[in-house]
Amino acid sequence: MGRNLQSGGRLRPIDLARGHGLSTQAVRNYEEAGILPAAGRTSHGYRTYTPLHAQALAAFLALVPGHGHRTATSVMRAVNQGAVDEAFRLIDESHAQLLEDRLTLRAVENALRDLESADASEPDAAVSGPGGTFIGPLAGRLGIRPATLRAWERAGLVRPRRDRLTGYRVYEEADVRDARLAHQLRRGGYLLEQIAPLITQVRAAGGLEPLEAALSDWQGRLSARGRAMLTGAAELEAYLRERG
Repeated sequence: MGRNLQSGGRLRPIDLARGHGLSTQAVRNYEEAGILPAAGRTSHGYRTYTPLHAQALAAFLALVPGHGHRTATSVMRAVNQGAVDEAFRLIDESHAQLLEDRLTLRAVENALRDLESADASEPDAAVSGPGGTFIGPLAGRLGIRPATLRAWERAGLVRPRRDRLTGYRVYEEADVRDARLAHQLRRGGYLLEQIAPLITQVRAAGGLEPLEAALSDWQGRLSARGRAMLTGAAELEAYLRERG
């Protein structure tokens, strides 16, 4: 970052702002939020900053892409308050969340592979005919109880229609697909509330095949997030050294 150092290593708000394409108001807001240490004041009441403030700003902006604005703010506040261990705990939580997201992605990929293998060896017609299938046959095919399918319905994982004459649940091909995917993920230990958004993504993609592109994009985002965490860690370490 280009620094316009004034006498005594002092920086104006505009000096910090220009290096990152920010407004001077944003710099002041960051100070008020505790992201930056408190500024000094001139005899006329103007804010003055130092290279330490510049490093704090660089650390915060580097933390945001990997950890998000809220966590990055909390980390910087903790450091500036001298609670470095709390800052490390927050960072550990972010890394743990990233690992959980990676494991979820792997579980979804495994589930999709299992579904593709099942489809290749046994067409959907074996479970869902032209008019759909009822809850008993589907539950039997999946090796679960009908009550489980009803619980999945309440959680939004499957959305069977009702037969007009009998009122029975009828599972169409898409419902069978969703039930199979939910079954695979439940076997992997995932909770219903974790599975629901994944099922929603499958529906939005229009099936399993288009979802592969979404999974590839998901993988790319996780990798970018991991790398951003490394960049943020380097800048935060530099700030910690600057603080002494």
